[in-house]
Amino acid sequence: QVQLVESGGGSVQAGGSLRLSCVASGYTYYSDYCMGWFRQAPGKEREGVTGIDRDDNTWYAESVRGRFTISKDNAKNTVYLQMRDLKPEDTAMYYCAADLCWRLVQGPDEVRNWGQGTQVTVSS
Repeated sequence: QVQLVESGGGSVQAGGSLRLSCVASGYTYYSDYCMGWFRQAPGKEREGVTGIDRDDNTWYAESVRGRFTISKDNAKNTVYLQMRDLKPEDTAMYYCAADLCWRLVQGPDEVRNWGQGTQVTVSS
């Protein structure tokens, strides 16, 4: 059973940075598995932010491209989300996810493994 535990959220002012971490357990890096980050703002649907596959290929939502960077440390079973130049519209609960790559790309309804979430709040 896959368990995902996020950390690193917090409150920052616009223009600031945060780094989120997600430690995975009970998880094996299958060739077709990916890890990623989703977020959900109050009153809005959960949306995909970024993902990374076994070969470190990545993808990003257009709204975060150039500001956010996903990376992973296979030895530590950890995926990171470095967020820079944060904006108030980045305020949301951020969730780590792990599943077959096509499921992460398809959207949150297809993802089967979630962390508990970590809150990111950006003030103007």
